[in-house]
Amino acid sequence: MDPPVDGPVAIGEPAGVDRDRRVTVAEQARSIAAAWSPPDAPPSWWLTAATFTAIAEDDELLSLAAAVPLDRLPPLVLSAALRFHLDERGPARLAAYYPRPGGGQPPPDEGFRPALQAFARSEASVLARLCREHRYQMNEVGRCLDVVPALAAIAAEDPRPLALVDLGTGAGLGLHLDRYHYTYRLPDGTESSAGDVRSPVRLSCSVRGRGRPPVLPRLPAVALRLGVDAEPLDLTDAATARWLAACVPPEVGAVTRFAAAVEVARAHPAPGLRGDLVELLPTVVEEVPPDTLLCLVDTYVHVFLPPERLSAFREAVARIGQVRDVEWISVDPLVPLGPAATGTVQGLKVPPTWLRDNRDGGVFGVIGRVNIRNGVRRGTVLGRAHPGAAWLEWTAAP
Repeated sequence: MDPPVDGPVAIGEPAGVDRDRRVTVAEQARSIAAAWSPPDAPPSWWLTAATFTAIAEDDELLSLAAAVPLDRLPPLVLSAALRFHLDERGPARLAAYYPRPGGGQPPPDEGFRPALQAFARSEASVLARLCREHRYQMNEVGRCLDVVPALAAIAAEDPRPLALVDLGTGAGLGLHLDRYHYTYRLPDGTESSAGDVRSPVRLSCSVRGRGRPPVLPRLPAVALRLGVDAEPLDLTDAATARWLAACVPPEVGAVTRFAAAVEVARAHPAPGLRGDLVELLPTVVEEVPPDTLLCLVDTYVHVFLPPERLSAFREAVARIGQVRDVEWISVDPLVPLGPAATGTVQGLKVPPTWLRDNRDGGVFGVIGRVNIRNGVRRGTVLGRAHPGAAWLEWTAAP
């Protein structure tokens, strides 16, 4: 796992942490709770909301989180540390609130928060160490639900098999999207399905609004799959796999699909490149057969790039587009991350109502497509989606 990246942290002393940082981290925690578990979210997301609300409001939990550098997403790191350590030596009463793969979502009651607070107090030093030694790694396989309709739109225009390049691949779960099964629940009560009907990975979401995502029963052929990450993750390492599982939101659908996707990835190891996303793009192009369509996919990766690196990535994609056709599918929150966001990582404009929703705390991923054919760039906003794959809103014209 990642080596320690920070020095010692003061535990149990809220005054030892900068007050402004505590306010910022509390706001982050509340925003995460609101994004993953808004009022209209399925009831199974209650534990996610309760966890991040507790981090925002409890002194002990907030002190632990606020000791983590802001660019490492403190509330998320702490939530993962709590879950990770709970599996090692947590009380059974607290563990009973957390869902297991393939099971049900334990119901809420007033005992969860006191139990979580007591656990944090008794294990503060261990939790602080875990937060120092790890980075948050979200491998939400459900986000493939956002990518698949974009691939269908591409396939309707271009029959070539795909050279699928997953940027910021992490554990590589997104590289196997053609090995999963997808169900889109439409507002009229009907469903659209795609993918491998025999797959153990069953992904589903509700479709909002008037638009209908294009769905092909059979996904486009994948001729090459390649992951790129600064720190690729090895699922055969037990400790790594446990930490990744702890990073999954404590919602039964999320933990179930993650566990199933891990088994698929272990059964079908895919090649990967270690290094900087921008610097490796020329190497990626060299790996892609000339008779395939290069398809770059990033989900919740580019939103965290500094502005200068994001600009460099866009320029690198443009250079590639001068020598071969390329598709870039992005599922990322608006940038800059936070209520002051003005656009997408691909530089595309979004409806003003989306900017307002974002200012009101409604974090979502914008599904964007940039395609370059014969050196000509086109960009389209396709829709937006819940960060944990609960819903999808498709806005692109058929």
